[in-house]
Amino acid sequence: MDHNTVVDLLTWFVPVAGLIAVGFALYLARDVLGRDRGTPEMQEVASTIVEGAMAFLRRQYTTIAILTAITAVLVGVLLWQIPNSTQGTTVGAGTLGLLTSIAFLLGAAASAVSGYIGMYVAVRANLRTASAARRSLGEALTVALRGGAVSGFLVVSLSLLGVFIIYFAYSLIAGGGADGNSQAPFLIVGFGFGASFVALFAQLGGGIYTKAADVGADLVGKVEAGIPEDDPRNPAVIADLVGDNVGDCAGRGADLFESTAAENIGAMILGVLLYEVTGRTNLAWILFPLVIRAFGLIASLIGILSARVSGKGGEDVTDRAALAALNNGYFIMAAISAVFMMVVSWIMLPETATNGLTSGIWFGLAGLVGIATSVAFVFITQYYTAGAWRPVKEIAEATRTGPATTIISGIAVGFESTFLPTISIVTALGLSYWLGTLGNPSAQAVVSITVPGVALPFDVTTSVASGIFGTAVATMGMLMSCAYILAMDTFGPITDNAGGIAEMSHQAASVRNITDGLDAVGNTTKALTKGYAVGSAALAAFLLFSAYLDKVRQVKPDVPLINGQVPINLSQVQVFVGAFIGAMLVYLFSSLAIRAVGRAAGQMIEEVRRQFRADPGIMEGTSRPDYARAVDISARAALREMIAPGLLAVFTPVAVGLLLGWEAAGGLLMVGTIAGVLLANVLNNGGGAWDNAKKFIESGGLKDGNTVLGKGSDPHKASVVGDTVGDPFKDTAGPSLHVLIKLLATITLVLAPLFIR
Repeated sequence: MDHNTVVDLLTWFVPVAGLIAVGFALYLARDVLGRDRGTPEMQEVASTIVEGAMAFLRRQYTTIAILTAITAVLVGVLLWQIPNSTQGTTVGAGTLGLLTSIAFLLGAAASAVSGYIGMYVAVRANLRTASAARRSLGEALTVALRGGAVSGFLVVSLSLLGVFIIYFAYSLIAGGGADGNSQAPFLIVGFGFGASFVALFAQLGGGIYTKAADVGADLVGKVEAGIPEDDPRNPAVIADLVGDNVGDCAGRGADLFESTAAENIGAMILGVLLYEVTGRTNLAWILFPLVIRAFGLIASLIGILSARVSGKGGEDVTDRAALAALNNGYFIMAAISAVFMMVVSWIMLPETATNGLTSGIWFGLAGLVGIATSVAFVFITQYYTAGAWRPVKEIAEATRTGPATTIISGIAVGFESTFLPTISIVTALGLSYWLGTLGNPSAQAVVSITVPGVALPFDVTTSVASGIFGTAVATMGMLMSCAYILAMDTFGPITDNAGGIAEMSHQAASVRNITDGLDAVGNTTKALTKGYAVGSAALAAFLLFSAYLDKVRQVKPDVPLINGQVPINLSQVQVFVGAFIGAMLVYLFSSLAIRAVGRAAGQMIEEVRRQFRADPGIMEGTSRPDYARAVDISARAALREMIAPGLLAVFTPVAVGLLLGWEAAGGLLMVGTIAGVLLANVLNNGGGAWDNAKKFIESGGLKDGNTVLGKGSDPHKASVVGDTVGDPFKDTAGPSLHVLIKLLATITLVLAPLFIR
């Protein structure tokens, strides 16, 4: 069987794997939804959560749909104004604008569907998990993880199928053949932009919603009224449980959808150069990222089925037992992914490298670097956010002396947590780039190629192109585990909701012990996912930045090169200004997101206090709180407050590019990404550590001699304050920065022709 036939077979494995993943997700959904629904009291609480979550999502997506439609029209009109000679393709400016707008709308729609499906299953899996907790930890873990996996596999498979279909459709529109193959990745960047656009607003709105409710519920319920978490007497408790789903399920689903879509497209763009320099004989250079993602889905499927824990009763309810089961599944998945990476690379990229070995061997090793980086981020995030390690224990100890020292300790942990992730990222980038240069498929140092649609040829140093493609393969390796990671993320809100359902329906203490144990693990897995997301964003940032420079070179073939690359010179005043604005944007955006939570939480606090004052029967347990009023406060605040930071993120890079040019837009993208990655680590890890320090104290981990300083103690109250401060850090601003980083890349990539003078 010749090589082209093998590539064709592996190419068609992409939609097959996507459909297998969809089928697997539907199988898991049927399994989860078919399980025991518990007692009537549990069902009543769960139905209230479902009603609130779906109502908010409908309202939120209506607002997002209006913004999306307006943006699609603006993008199409702007690109229509570009002269044919400077837009870098052969399809014509009008067609380019139309195709980009259609791709934008398709990416936005698919991203919205991903978030909706993930939440639909999650708000039903929580009831089944609570019911399973009445029988065993193992069953409860299985139900929660499978419920999360529905979201994980649907999100990644929809992303994969979407990019696959639109790539081949647009390649035909661009004329088919080799020219169509080369142009299509540049034409479909609107798909990634649309996904990023929806993800930003979904993550912002969901994060503001969930933290407004959570902060209000904690400060008035736990600290002022002295009632337990998820106590049915707290008017904000249903809004809090709803918020876990709209923030972590719908928001993160949209986030990782756009991650996989944008990064696949960016890697395909980088593959175009190597497709050209190898004589347009091996389409695998462009399609390799999609094939690797397909095999990652299969590896994740096996990992999900491998994550199991046995045991019944309270003696088995430990954080470590459940977390070990999830980690075992993850490591099995990572090992299988490594095998797939090496085999697929060796088969698809058989060209002889300049050092005499097969190119695929070196690029496969670059992919292993990405997989290893993913594993490193799992350990790093667990170290900073799990209760078994020094950072969380350090914060717990600081609670002995009050809220102020608790805050100081948490901020210090957040700042410290930038060190190891940064070392991991720069090591991965440097090593994968070096391995990529060793896989250089051309025996010539420099070759001359012609970009389709541009009359003038330009020279490219193939070792540079190969090195950058090596970093893209590393990013693909890291994202092979995306479906499994997203399953672990959605596991968090499912178990959190399961605990709330158990508490509000007055289940036995043994049931709440199991859900509390799973909830603590869920806090760690949610933090882990955020660390993974920001790590993959950092690797992808270089990938997408390189894709932006390739787009510039495609549109402006006469741009002078340095060592085969388009230079961005920070000593130029306009570039320095753009870079400064990029760093500022990260902090201003985070400020708006955190302030939005503060304002919305203030309204929630006043509402909870008002209900307690107006109806003393609530605290006595004889009156039912007005849950609907609290839910409405969170919903209205989230929809109102998400607009300003979202529009700031969209229009700032456009304004810089139009006013200062493509070099300044590149500076904004480069420095904004670096600042965003570092600040996201601070917010995610600091907030997660504060949260689990509270959980550590609630589980009896803090003692004064033989006395347990648990719930209701002064250290516990201090930990609640720390957790409250960390809430908008880890669940609103931090996760939204992941999306901001990639939105900056996709919007500059789409509008690059507008910025070139």
